[in-house]
Amino acid sequence: MTGNHALLINFVETFLGTVCFGSNDFAVIAVYGDVVIGSMTIKKVYYIEDLLTGDRSSNLYTIAINEITPSSSSCLLAKASSSQFWLWHQRLSHLNFATINNLVKKNLVRGLPKMKFKKDHVCSACEQGKIHRKYHNFKMAFALNKPLYLFHMDFCGPIRVENEASEVIISFIKKTQVNLKLQVQQVRTDNGTEFKNKTLAKFFDKVCISQQFSAARTPQQNGFVERRNQTFVEAARNMLTFANLPLFLWAKAIVIAFFTQNHSIIHKCFDKIPYKLMNKRKPNIKFFHVFGCRCYLLNDYDDVGKLKEKGDIGVFVGYSKDSASFRVYNKRTRKIHESVNVNFDKISEMASKQFSLEPGLSNLKKRENLQI
Repeated sequence: MTGNHALLINFVETFLGTVCFGSNDFAVIAVYGDVVIGSMTIKKVYYIEDLLTGDRSSNLYTIAINEITPSSSSCLLAKASSSQFWLWHQRLSHLNFATINNLVKKNLVRGLPKMKFKKDHVCSACEQGKIHRKYHNFKMAFALNKPLYLFHMDFCGPIRVENEASEVIISFIKKTQVNLKLQVQQVRTDNGTEFKNKTLAKFFDKVCISQQFSAARTPQQNGFVERRNQTFVEAARNMLTFANLPLFLWAKAIVIAFFTQNHSIIHKCFDKIPYKLMNKRKPNIKFFHVFGCRCYLLNDYDDVGKLKEKGDIGVFVGYSKDSASFRVYNKRTRKIHESVNVNFDKISEMASKQFSLEPGLSNLKKRENLQI
């Protein structure tokens, strides 16, 4: 921009906006044109009326202060070289430019030049030393509303054999598609070998399902299932702690966490629970019981005779996936039974660590490797 109208050629008079000076005064940009300096032509130079000018000789501006109107406040600025910006950046231990400019603006230190520090290129040392993981925004809206179009998948637990994992995935997808009468279009997983192998690739190619993988060491790209896994593990840990149960029942706690939260967690995007989204009706949770509570199981699997106890004391560990029955850990037989003939101790459901004084279950902690 210039304050000398005589320098402009091919000028055009039109309103282009305003410019703000260091004194917070504004000036209107109403004219622009070309400026010829020797053999060089500078296009579209703005004309600012009453713009402060001066003679630049020996790489310095010479300004006659007495020619400036005394009644007006003036702000004199000079453009510093880029090397000076980076010199102070390095002197201040590679401090970021926003903080350096705040030091100048708020006059917090002495000796720092009064100018605006600009980051005109990348500092290689800062990029290497300060680089961090990118922030991933959580999507509040889904692009697709069709159930099972995108299938998020991950494992929770010690499944380390590739063939075993592949068989579980294939069986699960087939059963899900048949039960819900829907087709899975895409499956999104991490880069683990339990998902990235020839067996699954052949199966997905056969049934026309496309695979999506998150980038290496970037679980945020599959964040939906990662967060859900964390929620289930925390719920299982809380239930095992509340009931004072041994850790070998962790898988049963995970399963019941899946079951109950599919009947209770509210989906933020749809304001509905997963059960209603898939089945189009409200679930009935009247039959829910506290994991690990004391219950009494009818002994209809042994010949107990006429005078022996007809029931066994057990621990409630879940719901049957194949029938409308409960799963109960029998303390006497050390086995899990499925039955509808179960009576629950309503008082014990409200008490934590209820079995801590009973030797039958306490001794199980020494046998966590027991096969059920």
